[in-house]
Amino acid sequence: MRLRGFSHALGRIPIDLLRARRLFLAAGGHFTGACSRGRTRRKRRPGNGRGVAAGLSSRREFRTQYIRRRSQLLRENAKAGHPPALRRQYLRLRGQLLGQRYGPLSEPGSARAYSNSIVRSSRTTLDRMEDFEDDPRALGARGHRRSVSRGSYQLQAQMNRAVYEDRPPGSVVPTSAAEASRAMAGDTSLSENYAFAGMYHVFDQHVDEAVPRVRFANDDRHRLACCSLDGSISLCQLVPAPPTVLRVLRGHTRGVSDFAWSLSNDILVSTSLDATMRIWASEDGRCIREIPDPDGAELLCCTFQPVNNNLTVVGNAKHNVHVMNISTGKKVKGGSSKLTGRVLALSFDAPGRLLWAGDDRGSVFSFLFDMATGKLTKAKRLVVHEGSPVTSISARSWVSREARDPSLLINACLNKLLLYRVVDNEGTLQLKRSFPIEQSSHPVRSIFCPLMSFRQGACVVTGSEDMCVHFFDVERAAKAAVNKLQGHSAPVLDVSFNCDESLLASSDASGMVIVWRREQK
Repeated sequence: MRLRGFSHALGRIPIDLLRARRLFLAAGGHFTGACSRGRTRRKRRPGNGRGVAAGLSSRREFRTQYIRRRSQLLRENAKAGHPPALRRQYLRLRGQLLGQRYGPLSEPGSARAYSNSIVRSSRTTLDRMEDFEDDPRALGARGHRRSVSRGSYQLQAQMNRAVYEDRPPGSVVPTSAAEASRAMAGDTSLSENYAFAGMYHVFDQHVDEAVPRVRFANDDRHRLACCSLDGSISLCQLVPAPPTVLRVLRGHTRGVSDFAWSLSNDILVSTSLDATMRIWASEDGRCIREIPDPDGAELLCCTFQPVNNNLTVVGNAKHNVHVMNISTGKKVKGGSSKLTGRVLALSFDAPGRLLWAGDDRGSVFSFLFDMATGKLTKAKRLVVHEGSPVTSISARSWVSREARDPSLLINACLNKLLLYRVVDNEGTLQLKRSFPIEQSSHPVRSIFCPLMSFRQGACVVTGSEDMCVHFFDVERAAKAAVNKLQGHSAPVLDVSFNCDESLLASSDASGMVIVWRREQK
């Protein structure tokens, strides 16, 4: 069944759209994207520059009028009182057709995910306009429309209500809709899926100092990096056997607090307690650029802007967040903001329009990120717990294939792992639930599992001061613990999955990095 044919069941919209389209083409306009079957070109006629400019202006105005009229018709049709079941059926069919054509939704962190997000944004632009036409929060102070991200959380909430109206209140993953996808996965439970056969390899080149960060390269199974408070970064290769340390990046004069891979894995950015950030070439390990902190303070965390890897956000010990251009080595104008404490954690949402920052006084701030200029606008503040440092923030648009709610995973020194729901497009957070771990003083981090599960439930992984790696099912109401890995001799500070979840790396406060191998079913 074609999507256009099915839309006739929703009323008179196609006829009005065709009429508007004919008028638009008669005026010399042309379409781009999914709203046109072809492109109409107009021959250029000789004349002065003013006439050409006037013609272009007229086309743009008519295109704007066409889009507004289209949005108005779609809204009127939605208010016409059509049966909700028909609307839900249409949305499900539309999602299936788009999924068959463009592939399933995926999380960022790989080149494939990034290209998929571009395709999805190009095909949903007009559909998203109608949802914000009457929203006063989408308008600026002078009545001008603010740009709305394709990953808008408000829109996702509307889609959730339309498709998953029967969700049990308070649940993160709808249990009633998971049967089909659980069958696709062979009906294995999360406990069976995240069972590990043991240690694959142990790296001990940093045994004298803590390893606060370990990360697999994006979309990569066997390339791993870790940073140490001894001032170095190790690049490791796990295949072919035996696993080896390819090179050690040296240059920082004090401990390396954080690092991040670029989307293409060709460069790394690191931050250090020596008040500098460095740009490294992963291929040969050379330092491309050294950038001092604008405030001359210790740099504690960093993250790439997910869409524009030319921009990196860093947090320092003087309570400031800065957007840095790594090509010029300069701070972006308007890209700085002050928090209430030392900035310990940073995380972007999937489209890169929302940034969250956590500090050592227990606050999490959300910022609107201007994609064109890199400017930060402070939006919301949440006090997780006064005086409890927020050591890790991890954002995820989809918890699993059964749950589309945007979520945030937060570690704070509360002996708990906290799961929040993102409730609007300004980054407002609502606590969903918590999981017991041991964390009172160390900078422990956690992650969402990278693959969206076909099973009933969704899994998160965290380090802990009890020297174990913990797995939790965010859907299970009681006994949420899925698995626990023992083997470290010091508090586990960070965890990282490779792209297909066959390997898990964990680092601890004694400098040891353990790579765990998952059992093959």
